[in-house]
Amino acid sequence: MNTNAEIKNVVREKYAEIANQSKEKNLTSCCGATGCCGDDVYNIMADDYSALEGYHPDADLGLGCGLPTEFAKIKEGDTVIDLGSGAGNDAFIARKFTGEQGKVIGIDFTEPMISRARENVEKLGYNNVEFRQGDIEDMPVTANKADVIVSNCVLNLVPNKHKVFSEIFRVLKPGGHFSISDIVLEGELPSKWKEVAELYSGCVSGAIQKNEYLGIIGEAGFKNITLQKDKTIVIPDEILANYLSESEIADYKKSNTRITSITVYAEKPAKDDRNCCEPGSGCC
Repeated sequence: MNTNAEIKNVVREKYAEIANQSKEKNLTSCCGATGCCGDDVYNIMADDYSALEGYHPDADLGLGCGLPTEFAKIKEGDTVIDLGSGAGNDAFIARKFTGEQGKVIGIDFTEPMISRARENVEKLGYNNVEFRQGDIEDMPVTANKADVIVSNCVLNLVPNKHKVFSEIFRVLKPGGHFSISDIVLEGELPSKWKEVAELYSGCVSGAIQKNEYLGIIGEAGFKNITLQKDKTIVIPDEILANYLSESEIADYKKSNTRITSITVYAEKPAKDDRNCCEPGSGCC
C-alpha cells in the first residue's frame, strides 16, 4: 500500500464487508468487550457500550476503541458530528445528550455503512439524526457548524491526519470542542506490519506515535488538549501468529512498543489568532 488512494480503497472494502455481515458474525469474531476471541484485528479493541443511555444494539458493530461520546461534554441543543459513523452507534448515543432540540450528523465514506445507519435511524424514528456519505478529509459540512465532534477509532485509518484535523477545526464553531478515541503508538511496530492490509484496516499499522498525534492537533490550532483516557491494547498471541513467527512475537513482546487507545479532548479557540486567511480558501 503505497498511496493514499490504495489505503482508502483497502479501508473502504474492509468496512463495506463488515457492514454487510450480520451482527452475530461480527460478534463471534470479536476479542473485545464480548470476551470471545477469533482472528480478526479490527474488533479486538472495542469497549462495552451497552450500559450507555441511547444505546441501540443494531447500531453496534463492535468496531470502536473507546467511548468518546461519554466524554464529549455534549449539551442539550448541541449540533454534534460523528466522524466515521458506521451503523450509527455513537450518533444515537450523542442524540441522548442533545435531546430533540439538538442535531446529530454522521459522516462515513462507505456506502453500505451509510445504508445500514439510515435503516437504523428510520426504525428508531429520529428526525434530528442524519447520515451523510463523504470523506472526512473533505467533510460535506459547512464551516462553523458543530458544537461538538466525536469519532471512534477512525482517524488512524485516514492517510492525511493533518488534513482531517484541519477539517475538524473548520467545521467546529468558535469555542467548540471534540472528543476522539483513536489508536496511537509508543515505540515502533514490526516493519512487516505496515505492508499488511488487514492490519491497516484493523487500526494497527495506520497508527502513528502518540506525541506526533497530539502535535498535529496543536498544529491545527486547538487548545486545552487533554487526554481523557489512555488504555493499553494487548493483541492476543493467536492473532500475532497470523503475522509474526514465534521468535518475532518474542522480540515484539520484549520491545518497548505500546499500542494504546486514547481518548483526546481539545477546543477550538473562541477567537482565531492564527493570522491566516478566510476559512475555505485553502491556506489554513
